[in-house]
Amino acid sequence: MTNSIYTAPVYKLEELNNLFIELTAKNCNQRCGNCYIDFPMSRNIKDFISLDRIKEALADTKFENIYCIYLTGAEPMTHPDFNSILRLCLKRCNVCICTNASYLNEKKVRFLKKVEDEGINQIFFKLSLAHYNEIESDKARYRGNFRQTIFALKTLSRYNFTSVLSVQNFYKLDKKEIFEHFNRIFKEQDIVNTDIQITLSHPDFTDENFSKPSSKTDCQYGRILCQNGVYACPFLANDYRGRCGSSFKDFSKSITAETDFCATCSKNNNSMFTIG
Repeated sequence: MTNSIYTAPVYKLEELNNLFIELTAKNCNQRCGNCYIDFPMSRNIKDFISLDRIKEALADTKFENIYCIYLTGAEPMTHPDFNSILRLCLKRCNVCICTNASYLNEKKVRFLKKVEDEGINQIFFKLSLAHYNEIESDKARYRGNFRQTIFALKTLSRYNFTSVLSVQNFYKLDKKEIFEHFNRIFKEQDIVNTDIQITLSHPDFTDENFSKPSSKTDCQYGRILCQNGVYACPFLANDYRGRCGSSFKDFSKSITAETDFCATCSKNNNSMFTIG
């Protein structure tokens, strides 16, 4: 019998290429069944990040090689200053909006295209589903999500936006099967400029999940700004285990991967939140 001590791996920030900004931690107009956020019963949570906090972060990272700014949160488009924040971030680089698609109607998408045309940087969109079957996907998320998301992708495609559909593989389907079915749906709906990104959904937490360090995780090339500090990745936003500092003036470049969320990223063997 041998005794062994498990030591969680440490991931270092190689380069700050991706800046995530959590516009709200708990404000969302939906309650997806498989969401990693622990929501309160009330939906009217006023926890929006301040515009000054974002301006400060952009100033502090002006010498960093940031490729893309990701507007995230429970639902980032609920932020009352969303349009101002989007324009501010677009002046710096490309912006990806990570959304549940409920705000992406024809009028809003047309407005966002005008905002994009004001400058040289692009707006990307990241939307999520759990299955290529409407009923199964809605079971994992919320009723009506599948049709809402497909409609949003179709509308974004019509205005020549580039989108990423993140398929959270809740049902552990074969990847080839997922690609084939969604590509068929895209063809039927005339959806173009859309990529498919498959991610795992909360595997069982075991030491074996860390047996091979991931080649590209979000914490190796990004950090997330929250109202109360800087954290390693969106999974660990507002979690003390992922806290890296109070601001980008002085923040940690290392993170100990000790949570079940870290196991998810490690087993996925790729970034969970970025679109590159």
